[in-house]
Amino acid sequence: MWAQHTLTLPERRRGFHLITREIVGAISELGRTRAGLLHVFIQHTSASLTLNENASPDVRRDFETYFNHAVPDGWAPFQHTLEGPDDMAAHIKASLLGPSLTLPVQNGRLALGTWQGVYLCEHRDHGGPRRLVLTLTGEVM
Repeated sequence: MWAQHTLTLPERRRGFHLITREIVGAISELGRTRAGLLHVFIQHTSASLTLNENASPDVRRDFETYFNHAVPDGWAPFQHTLEGPDDMAAHIKASLLGPSLTLPVQNGRLALGTWQGVYLCEHRDHGGPRRLVLTLTGEVM
């Protein structure tokens, strides 16, 4: 079985946002999948995806603090500056974290660890809505 859906997430402020529930809610076939894989791909170059701690909001804030320190907005050597001081930094952060995740599916659910969740990593101050392509493949129950 193969299924593919596009999920458009509403605009979010800069930061790391849990989106696991939104992803699960967008895939009606998930509950019928005995074993499989869900590939999640973001169609943008200034936002990214990662999998990490889903309980403490401090973790998400610390991610944001770290990446803003490591790749500051408006760094003087950046040449790509036409779209604002946060744009080139956003591209670098998105490349470091990546545009996709592949997640296991087991007995109708994502087979994530107890404390794992999917983050939308929004690296711009005003990134706008973000589109995800969700591709599920697997064996139906």
